Amino acid sequence: MPLTDVLEKLYTRRRFGIQPGVDRVSTLLGRLGNPEQSFRTIHVVGTNGKGSTSAFLSSILTHSGHRVAQFSSPHLVRFTERFKINGQEYPAEKLANLLETVLNEAPEEATFFEIITALAALVFSRENVGLAIMEAGMGGRSDATAAFPGEMTLITPISLDHTDYLGATLEEIAREKIGIIRSGTTVISATQPDEVTRILDDACTENGCLLKYFGRDFSAVWNADATVEYVGMSQTLRPLSPGIAGRYQLANASVALAAAEQLDAAGTNISTSAFAEGIAAAYWPGRMELVPGTPRLLLDGAHNPAGAAALAEALADYSYGQLVLVTGICDDKDIDLIYAPLIPLIDTIYTVTPAVERGLSDEKLSRFFQTRGIASRPCGSVTSGIRTAVNEATDTDLVLVCGSLFVVGEVKAWLDQVHFTGIRG
Repeated sequence: MPLTDVLEKLYTRRRFGIQPGVDRVSTLLGRLGNPEQSFRTIHVVGTNGKGSTSAFLSSILTHSGHRVAQFSSPHLVRFTERFKINGQEYPAEKLANLLETVLNEAPEEATFFEIITALAALVFSRENVGLAIMEAGMGGRSDATAAFPGEMTLITPISLDHTDYLGATLEEIAREKIGIIRSGTTVISATQPDEVTRILDDACTENGCLLKYFGRDFSAVWNADATVEYVGMSQTLRPLSPGIAGRYQLANASVALAAAEQLDAAGTNISTSAFAEGIAAAYWPGRMELVPGTPRLLLDGAHNPAGAAALAEALADYSYGQLVLVTGICDDKDIDLIYAPLIPLIDTIYTVTPAVERGLSDEKLSRFFQTRGIASRPCGSVTSGIRTAVNEATDTDLVLVCGSLFVVGEVKAWLDQVHFTGIRG
């Protein structure tokens, strides 16, 4: 059966929404023969940077000859993007067969994300991967990926997001995300707010974990020539040229490098050359992704306040005539905080409605900007918005697409002239 047909069965599971807990996915994994026990797992949790950090580490391990898998969410254009082995998407026809198997074994109440997490385990087991880098869907302790026995946890910057599910305060969110850490394992963390640092320090001390922080145990700086110097726990690497653009990638790349150092020290051989080669070859779509042309397009998945602030800072590295914004957002986001750092930089705004159930209408988003004295034009669909912006921008302008990964995904599908699937989890 084609993958598109099997996905229709899977998407009906979205009716169960988001249900925290690992009991259902653990039951499903047991019915599948516990495939998650056939490979080693590295967990990646946090608010921003999970995908990029995972991509950096996956690339380093791949360049050292390891068979490594990467699980991520959501996808931008194709469902197969969620399952990668040595950087390559898993073939749709093979994925369809395994998804049928998982759906046949799934408890009636199993959610969309629980099923695809179990699917990742089955795919990676069948393909004999040695290491799997598992990006948490949203939380940590109650995330479906927590059913995998992780030997290491990477923690990207934690900030306020998904407060309806994870908690109303930074402390509550941190406790949920950090709860995925297993006793006696290694933890590599980006720099965190003080509230998060206190909780992380206490959790690692209580559980006998080895904790390494960016800025304390390892560090990195940008050089004047846009290369990076990394000072690690056992080596200094220079010059490094991250394959994923954006100054905020400094911490993400560093966390991946530190994780590779610790893996190497614990017996997972990583060649010296693989550190630099892996960082340079890393790729993560839709994050400061520059599309050449006239005008140029810059695609970034910034969809929360911290991500938008990082994007605004990164824009200082780009030259352009005017900055043109094509943006749409989901209706559960804090639009005031998300757009605040970007508004002073924008010359022209085109608002769009993402093709997802939670999409805020282009008209409402346009009124938000207008009430703040900023001219904006509602354009309806994402395709209509990007076409209008590209047609009206000058050759020297930069067209920025952000606000939601769903919007970025639609633009990428438009650029590649391929079908876009808006139903995702």
